Amino acid sequence: MNRIGIGYDAHRLIEGRALIIGGVNIEYHKGLEGHSDADVLVHAIMDALLGAAAMGDIGEHFPDTNGTFAGIDSLVLLGEVRDKLYNAGYRICNVDSIIIAERPKMRVYIPRMESNIARSLDMDISCVSVKATTTEGMGFAGRGEGIAAQAAVLLSPA
Repeated sequence: MNRIGIGYDAHRLIEGRALIIGGVNIEYHKGLEGHSDADVLVHAIMDALLGAAAMGDIGEHFPDTNGTFAGIDSLVLLGEVRDKLYNAGYRICNVDSIIIAERPKMRVYIPRMESNIARSLDMDISCVSVKATTTEGMGFAGRGEGIAAQAAVLLSPA
C-alpha cells in the first residue's frame, strides 16, 4: 500500500552560523540555529519520510540530547532515514518540498539542493522537487527571524 507523509520544520536565524539549506552553504549574514547543521529543508523531508512509514520523527531518531548529532550534516542523517525505510520494506517514490523565507532568495540554489537530496535518497533527481516562497512580509519568516520548510512524500512497498 502506498503511504503519504508530510513534514514541517522551522529554525531561528542567528548571527555566527552558516546558512545551510538542502545541503547547500548559502552566502548570507545569518544562519539557522540548531543542534545539527539546522538544515530546515532536509529536516522537513526526513520528518515526512519517517511519518509516511509511521516510524516517529527526527527528534526520536536523532535527539538533540545526543552529542553524536551536534553539528552533523543533515544529508548524512537523511541517508540514515533512507536506509531505515529500505530496511522496513519501503521505496521512496517522490519528494515535494517548499522553503519559506523572505531572504535570501533561493532560486539559484535549488538545482543543487535537488541534486543533494536525490543523491542522499539514492533516487532520480526527476523525483525530487524543491520550491521556495515568501510570506510577503508576514510572520516570523516575513520579518526575517527564521526560515521554515514543508515537505510531502510518497512511499510504496519495495
